[in-house]
Amino acid sequence: MENKSQKVHRKFDLQFKLEAVNQVNKGRSVPSVSKALGISDSLLYNWCKRGISVPAEKPSELESLRKQVKQLETERDILKKALAIFSRVN
Repeated sequence: MENKSQKVHRKFDLQFKLEAVNQVNKGRSVPSVSKALGISDSLLYNWCKRGISVPAEKPSELESLRKQVKQLETERDILKKALAIFSRVN
């Protein structure tokens, strides 16, 4: 005989949680998002309260890309100056 009071705990990946929280942050109500995704209101409220967000790698990746842009801009500026110098020689 099965015990019907046992609950099945589903696991949700980070991408699913991010999308749900983003929909709430964009102005949709928690009940409408939770109903559309088939989850409980309280679960979605918890995700929003905990601040489910992009993993920590993203900010460091962004910082790395900013450093790369700065390096490329510096190289471009050096090449512009070199071109100006060589074009004056002729």
